[in-house]
Amino acid sequence: MIKLPLTHLKRMSTSVGLYEHAKFEEPRPEHGYCVDDVSRGLILLCKESDLDEDSLQLINVYLGFTLKAIAPDGRCHNRMNTQGVWTDRPSTEDCWGRAIWALGVCAVNAPEDIQRRRALEGFRILSLASTRNLMGLAFAALGAGEVLLADPKNASAKKILVETRRRIVPLDSSDTWYWPESRLRYSNGSVAQAVLLAGQALGDEETTKRGIRMLEFLIDIETEGDRFSVTPVGGRGPHDERPGFDQQPIELAAITNACMQAWTITGEDKWLAEVHRAWLWFLGSNDAGMKMFIPDTGAGYDGLHLHGPNLNQGAESTIAMLSTAQQVRQFAPAL
Repeated sequence: MIKLPLTHLKRMSTSVGLYEHAKFEEPRPEHGYCVDDVSRGLILLCKESDLDEDSLQLINVYLGFTLKAIAPDGRCHNRMNTQGVWTDRPSTEDCWGRAIWALGVCAVNAPEDIQRRRALEGFRILSLASTRNLMGLAFAALGAGEVLLADPKNASAKKILVETRRRIVPLDSSDTWYWPESRLRYSNGSVAQAVLLAGQALGDEETTKRGIRMLEFLIDIETEGDRFSVTPVGGRGPHDERPGFDQQPIELAAITNACMQAWTITGEDKWLAEVHRAWLWFLGSNDAGMKMFIPDTGAGYDGLHLHGPNLNQGAESTIAMLSTAQQVRQFAPAL
């Protein structure tokens, strides 16, 4: 199996964390670090089985950064400057959910026992808090699902998934908009994946069925002909003009993760076909017909505009591309 190209991810990383932004390929330290991106990096590396020593060390860097962000009451910081000072108040917004997701994955998949134990303790502390934020809850469910599948007695994980089932699962209706909000926002596949994983981990077949229906709805609205034409930065409602720009690589990564979850549950090959189609978006099967990454360095472009990519290579987009490649590689080793 071909190794992921991690040159750019390493370029964006320091002994402290992972820079959020880049100007073309050069990191922008003045914008600092954030839990949102460090957690994405931790998930990516913990799910990669063949890492060199530098990449293995990055697991410790990313894990340490995430744990430092946790307040005693379970809330979470997001942004740190290059002097190592948190520049925000701890909250239970998206960063809280992403930290739970990353620590849940790390607690189950990290290569070292000490890493798994530290991650599980951080997961426990974060779960003391709760959130009103739907996306934060969806991200948290992705970590909680990993933990509960590995340890069905984990009360913290179960609590998060029960709350996810209560708040995110759409009710059956005659409406054609089968989604918990009136507009799609960002990382939309994560919402469907959260419902799928809640159903799987709680042993709730009805919730799983609703998650499948959500994912089918999402793919239908995110495609144009034979290609993905995903939600742009401004979101997407039922009557918005298409295509919309600027499209974000994280949309494809989230859809890929959700489709892999659906395949794990159902065994239906149609979900693998959608994973492959998401990868084709990065290869140029998109609304601008442009490639969205640099193969040699593993850098991903920051967004798709009408006339081509945003050539900046930030952490989020780079990890989104690498995560998609990581998933599709299992079924297409020649990529």
